[in-house]
Amino acid sequence: MLSNEVIGVLSLLATVACYGVNKRLYRKHPHPLLMPIVATPMVLIGLSLLTHVSYPQYIAQTHWLVWLLGPTTVAFALPLHENRALLRKHWMSIATGVLVASVVSISTTIAFAEAFGLSEALQKGLAVRSITTPFAIEAEKVLGGPTDLAALFVMLTGVSAMLLGETVLRVLPRIRSKLATGASWGGAAHGSGVARARQSGEVQAVMASLVMMIAGALNVMAAPWVRLLFF
Repeated sequence: MLSNEVIGVLSLLATVACYGVNKRLYRKHPHPLLMPIVATPMVLIGLSLLTHVSYPQYIAQTHWLVWLLGPTTVAFALPLHENRALLRKHWMSIATGVLVASVVSISTTIAFAEAFGLSEALQKGLAVRSITTPFAIEAEKVLGGPTDLAALFVMLTGVSAMLLGETVLRVLPRIRSKLATGASWGGAAHGSGVARARQSGEVQAVMASLVMMIAGALNVMAAPWVRLLFF
């Protein structure tokens, strides 16, 4: 019988190995279902079910991978600084879009959650689903909800956006500019959207990074008001 420490280390190694293999596979066969954010979690969930590894055992030695999301998010500031002239030119459109999107996302998510009779814990977790994980965890702490649940909803939102994003952008004929495409990826799919936008070009990546970071900071600052109004 393996100890929890050994199981945690093996879980860490399995996570890194699965991601590395999945990333190489996706480069050769760029299918939406083979994206690392989709395939790797599914493989890890399957392995956990087969080996009867519980979530506390898994997260014991892999929690620092979640911590790395913070520095990674901050690193997105470098391309923003390099393209500050572009940002100054379009700051009004960006700020307005992020503000409206955040208000609509939070209010409609909580409204639908209440309509379906979901618990308050689920409502709080869903309220922060539209921002990247480091910001979502901080906002969830202010709301007083479960941070693990919030991270799960963020991941599911990002996966859904990655799977449906290409189709939506093709269906909407007005979204043709590089700025709008990047903003759409950053706002809908968070960090995964930034990675996807980078495949399209530097301008799209910069815009996706900017929208993701502004939306995250705005939601964290608005969290006390959200708690006051809705919870």
